[in-house]
Amino acid sequence: MNLMQKLSSKNLLVFNLVLIGAIFGFSLAFLSFSCSTPGSRVRAQENKVVIPEDALSVAEALQTTFHAVSEKMLPSVVELKTVSVRKQQAPSFNGIPWEFFFGPRDREQNDREREYRSQGLGSGIIVRQKDGVYYALTNNHVVDEANEITVAVKSGKEYPAQLVGKDERKDLALVSFKTSDYYPLASLGDSDSVTVGDWAIAIGNPLGEQFSFSVTMGIVSAVGRTGGPGGNINDFIQTDAPINQGNSGGPLVNIRGEVIGINTWIASNQSGGGNVGLGFAIPINNVKRSIDEFIETGTTRYGWLGVSLMEANKETISGLGLENKRGALASQVFLGSPADKGGIKPGDFITHVNGKEARGVQQLQMIVGDLRPGDNASFTVIRDKQVKEVKVRIETRTEQVASDNKKLWPGVTVIPLNDQIRQSMELDKDAKGLFVAQVISGSPADIIGIKQGDRITAVNGVTINDIAAFYKVLRENTNTELWFGILRNDSALESLKFKR
Repeated sequence: MNLMQKLSSKNLLVFNLVLIGAIFGFSLAFLSFSCSTPGSRVRAQENKVVIPEDALSVAEALQTTFHAVSEKMLPSVVELKTVSVRKQQAPSFNGIPWEFFFGPRDREQNDREREYRSQGLGSGIIVRQKDGVYYALTNNHVVDEANEITVAVKSGKEYPAQLVGKDERKDLALVSFKTSDYYPLASLGDSDSVTVGDWAIAIGNPLGEQFSFSVTMGIVSAVGRTGGPGGNINDFIQTDAPINQGNSGGPLVNIRGEVIGINTWIASNQSGGGNVGLGFAIPINNVKRSIDEFIETGTTRYGWLGVSLMEANKETISGLGLENKRGALASQVFLGSPADKGGIKPGDFITHVNGKEARGVQQLQMIVGDLRPGDNASFTVIRDKQVKEVKVRIETRTEQVASDNKKLWPGVTVIPLNDQIRQSMELDKDAKGLFVAQVISGSPADIIGIKQGDRITAVNGVTINDIAAFYKVLRENTNTELWFGILRNDSALESLKFKR
């Protein structure tokens, strides 16, 4: 085939057409790109979604509120820096090989103590001012055992501070510092009006100075929480506003910029105790009276009722006919206490104090503790399934009267037998008696020889078949003396007699 025949062949024609089309397409695309402007390319990528103005105005109004709350509160918040000093015996270097190389050291020098200084950090809130002295509220665990306390404000100024008073039971403390500078006092709100779902704003100094004077936001997750660390008797406000170590003592604030609580502790499953949305604050109404008492006396006084309370288990509740009742069981009463004088008896189930419901042991302790010594209080109790009103004159609680176990009547906690107890003690289903769950050291029950694990079958010679009968006999037949019939290791015994 000659050259002309090859050029005119059908295959070459198709190839030429494809090549010309590719060149034309490339040229057209290049021309289109070159003619477009930067603005047109941007417009092609713009999102056409428009934020509604009415929704935006609501969000901006809320944002403005948070701005105002922060601006109002931050000048009243302080950072607390503490130093605790402890002394420890310096390590001895005498003996081999020290003496072999250097000879014996001076004994006096060897007996010296070494001083160790540990630093702490927390938060506080300025609540009082008088004659140039400012008072800042915080947690007791922030300043407890501190030898040096320094207050720092948001501007960076620092002032030496003094401990004014503290309360270990509520984990509260008050410190003071003196200055001619002006700082506003925090506005204290009403924690009784706090409800689940309210805005909650936490302010403080989490995790050290790098994050000082932080503001975090959440809601009130729950109220009336109990079970704080160290036997704390408050009914806490729970919040998911982020709280971390260093926030302790700082304020929990509502949307009006009013303090509703003092941030105190967090629950966390993280090894370092990081925030997981479970923060707890002492309700501010639990604090207000303590502030003035700290300033006036350096301490706070608690009301004293004189009962030992217990959360009754379901067998005890059923045995006393207290199903669907809320309150706390006075399992024991201190002889000569306000409760004893007023007529509260072991086995009484306390449901209200001055008409206020006591939903459990911890809340009842808090209600009684907030009563002032000398107050006359009305206690609603259930006794033998009957509701009674008992009038009690409250006295001052002291550690001496609260720990005098010899007067704790009867000094033993009993519960009905259940399947778990029978199984653990290898008892038959028809086994009798009330299981001794606890014997208070130094109490009458302890003195006459009752032991944990015993089964009480009689009180003062009267056979006991259930827990209701146990408390009935205690109330009616033990005015002058007390003894028990017991079963111990399948042996029937009779205790010694305790004379009142």
